[in-house]
Amino acid sequence: MMSAKVVHTEGEDWAHAAKVCADGLLEGMAGGARYNLGFLYVSDALGDDMVSVLTYLRQKTGIQHWVGSVGIGICANVGDETAEANAKEYFDRPAVAVMAMSMSEEHFRILPTIKEDVNELPGDILDWTDDVQAHFGVIHGDPANQNLPGLIDDLARRINGFMVGAVTSSVGTGHQVAEEITGGGVSGIVFAPDVNVATSLSQGCAPISVSHTISDCVDNVLIGLDGDRAMDVFRADIGADLSSDLAQVAGLIHAALPIEGSDTGDYMVRSLVGIDPERGWLAISEEVNTGDRVMFVRRDQESAEMDLREKLMGLRRRLSGPPSCGLYFSCLGRGPSLFEQEAHEIAIITELLGNIPLVGFYGNGEISNSRLYGYTGVLVLFQ
Repeated sequence: MMSAKVVHTEGEDWAHAAKVCADGLLEGMAGGARYNLGFLYVSDALGDDMVSVLTYLRQKTGIQHWVGSVGIGICANVGDETAEANAKEYFDRPAVAVMAMSMSEEHFRILPTIKEDVNELPGDILDWTDDVQAHFGVIHGDPANQNLPGLIDDLARRINGFMVGAVTSSVGTGHQVAEEITGGGVSGIVFAPDVNVATSLSQGCAPISVSHTISDCVDNVLIGLDGDRAMDVFRADIGADLSSDLAQVAGLIHAALPIEGSDTGDYMVRSLVGIDPERGWLAISEEVNTGDRVMFVRRDQESAEMDLREKLMGLRRRLSGPPSCGLYFSCLGRGPSLFEQEAHEIAIITELLGNIPLVGFYGNGEISNSRLYGYTGVLVLFQ
């Protein structure tokens, strides 16, 4: 099994937080582990100090290769029953979570930021992905980049790989880590086929309607559905109670775009960003075309937990053995804003898959199979 260690802590002072994490990693190294790859997630309260945190960790531990992101919320599970703080999530407070791994340097390459075109990647990295036939990557995207979905898709096509990850979230500076502090596009890490990984996507919204054909639209505005006014179809789907006061649908009801050809009924949730009852129009956070399909979904704690459990059970059946460690990317619309218990998603993961070392963050969108999702949870397991 792959060797991995997770350390996490909170603290107003970045130096104290970085020292706690470095000391924890050094304890693992004292036991014989030889970590050479680190995942670093820092809450945005310490975002401006991320370069100092990274520099300190690299100098103290000797780990040279780093990937990571800032997040409004970060999460971690130590994977040690004797630890005082095992599963934890940090929101609105300064915190750092680190996972160090031992992996052959022939089995991965760090992807520096690309902002406009996948050919911005250095030639030696592209040559390596071609030579080893790299098939899987973990990436972080900058929400300020208007071409983010296109960059993700282009990267996946160029390396013929399956991309997962999340979009950086922050009320301040949206730093990412790809060997150094970076941002502005897509960065991350890609793995050779020798690295055994498994991944799963769970939805946080449940459908309340069948899908409809968009019969009239302009950009991101739904004008007609199935030949009727979009608003009339919407009201029929959400029911009389919500229709009587449309202010109730904010944050509760969303649009979803079914993925064509999916054999699992997969869909990408998009927010409702405007309702015009007089014209009968609906605006969503995605441009659409006539002939596309859309349905309406409800953000729901019970269905989100049920789907997470079902997807984890399916993932467990696919595993060839117990996982060594993992990464978890969840949505800001989940976490404490959806579940009452702290670190509830992490607790479910460890309940069903074992008490594994795990880190991650809560993003402005989640990436799975090279698509940009919302209100979902994306789990990556290393074996």
